[in-house]
Amino acid sequence: MFGRIADKYAEYFLSVKEALPKADVRIPFRVFMANAFFLTFIAYLVSLAATIITLQFFTLPILLAVASVVFVPFLVASVSFVWIVFYPFQKAMIRRRNIEANLPFVIIHMSSIAEAGIPPYAMFRLISAFKEYGEVTKEMSKIARNIESFGMDPMRAVREIADRTPSDELREVLLGIVTTTESGGDIKAYLKAVGEQALFEWRIRRERFLQQMSTYAEFYVGIIIAAPLFLVALFAIMGMIQPTIAGFSILDLTKLSIYLFIPAINVAFLAFLRTIEVEV
Repeated sequence: MFGRIADKYAEYFLSVKEALPKADVRIPFRVFMANAFFLTFIAYLVSLAATIITLQFFTLPILLAVASVVFVPFLVASVSFVWIVFYPFQKAMIRRRNIEANLPFVIIHMSSIAEAGIPPYAMFRLISAFKEYGEVTKEMSKIARNIESFGMDPMRAVREIADRTPSDELREVLLGIVTTTESGGDIKAYLKAVGEQALFEWRIRRERFLQQMSTYAEFYVGIIIAAPLFLVALFAIMGMIQPTIAGFSILDLTKLSIYLFIPAINVAFLAFLRTIEVEV
């Protein structure tokens, strides 16, 4: 049933179809979208039942109760669907960051292997044995699998993975290897030059990140540490003058700030740092 729904609306989710192989989600597009619609439907039913049961314990105006029954399940279902649909994009982004963090060292390693006169297809198999390279190891393992298990031509196998990888940098390196090999160029010189350039750019990214962290540290001390302390001290002084403000108790506002506002801004700041972090 949900497969037919997925087929009907497939044209609206073509970007998801492209993101699935880049995210290394080994589920056919039709099955993934059918699961998305099915889980959204389940989330709607569960949230609808939970809302109706919860309303039994509260006395609310009839319009507010009806609005809750209509709006809450729809909101839960919408959030569930968006989260499922955007999961491949999120995973592809995580894989891209991991690949680009390890790529300079992988290229240097490949350059050393090429210097020993080992052919490219064997080079990919050797790199796939090093688990320390994270997602790059998985991409190299796919190339080795295509060659050894599926009998693909080495250059065709490299092109296929280049089309599916989430990292533009790795794609350029793989296609560069194909072009250099097919044109009779020096693969050793190519990998050496690309490795030096990639390592230089990696160092620049690290230095830029450290400079940004210095700025964010000052922001954290000034805004996220000093400002809440000032706010709590202000509430303490106001509490001695007037116990309420705008109908709210000063003590309740202080508790709200300490137990909700301050932790929330710290969690938000940590989440922000996670999004800009440069992997080592």
